[in-house]
Amino acid sequence: MSIAGLILTALMQAATPSAPITMQLPDMPLHDPFILADSATQTYYLYTSNNPRLTGDCGLGTMAYESHDLKTWAPPKLVFRLPDNTWANGGAWAPEVHFWKGHYYLFTTFHNESTPIAGPAKPHRQPYRRGTVLARADSPEGPFQLVNNGEPIAGTERMTLDGTLYVDPKGKPWLVYSHEWVQQTDGTMEAIPLNDDLKAIGAPVVLFKASDAKWVKGSNKGPDDTVYVTDGPELYRSKDGHLLMLWSSYDKNGYVESEARSDSGTIEGPWTQLEPLVRADSGHGMLFHRFGDDQLMLVLHRPFSNARGKLYEVRDAGDHLEVVTERTDLDGDTGAPPVKGPKPNVRSGCRPAIPAAPASASAAPAN
Repeated sequence: MSIAGLILTALMQAATPSAPITMQLPDMPLHDPFILADSATQTYYLYTSNNPRLTGDCGLGTMAYESHDLKTWAPPKLVFRLPDNTWANGGAWAPEVHFWKGHYYLFTTFHNESTPIAGPAKPHRQPYRRGTVLARADSPEGPFQLVNNGEPIAGTERMTLDGTLYVDPKGKPWLVYSHEWVQQTDGTMEAIPLNDDLKAIGAPVVLFKASDAKWVKGSNKGPDDTVYVTDGPELYRSKDGHLLMLWSSYDKNGYVESEARSDSGTIEGPWTQLEPLVRADSGHGMLFHRFGDDQLMLVLHRPFSNARGKLYEVRDAGDHLEVVTERTDLDGDTGAPPVKGPKPNVRSGCRPAIPAAPASASAAPAN
């Protein structure tokens, strides 16, 4: 080849764009995963707490991976960053994104251990301020901005977490959340009615206690102090009208993904505890429908420490849900512990930026 040919070849290679960087679930550190399936763009958005080593941003907030096939994922982008000088200094747990009244709303939990609140007289567990806050955007890609000055939706006197949006058959929104065992001893699942601005407008309703489930094992925190955990609620209306709830706690072997059913078909219950869906230190799951065939899917994390996302096909059996199979071809689960990924608390090489985001089409919350 001539010198001119070699130069032309080199120039063409230099001009050819490199393949986009992609990730797969075994490579993706995450906890409390939430997938929004945006039908308009055929995009899956997987939200989890910000990991500075992956986004380059130091702040507390939410990042999102994107995929079109649940197999390959774009590296995460920061979609929400907690502003400075707010009441919180920790958390950013359990982010969820729901479409409501023309906007996308992010629900995520923050805390401040230096702000005590009322609770049991136990010197080894002092309740402190923790709650689910709300942020809004015009796109599932953000940037999300705090609403209501970042105040917890369920109030400042309750130590709450993992808030989710439920819209009842009359179109009335509710916040469903876990009331923390640190304050309750026997953690509860509760719901509070909201107005169209997603502000609380009534007293909370206790749905059930963690110990109501026979499989739940309490944890001893001190003399005469056994506590029970409620985590990760999500509501689902089955094909025949039953109202089901995913939620998590612990059995003798670790974290568990379970379900409950409302006997009345309403959020107020009463609630019957059903058999767990997935054990083996798995939990904090949520449901979505796969593009193409509308298959009902469950995503959760496993193990609790150094967690990765796991995907299951699920069957709607009417009065309960059934796991059909784990999609190990998508989540790469071999039974071996995941390789340790970047630590979320590492702050080297950070930047204080939130990427701009284009507008996106809507999706709707389940009722």
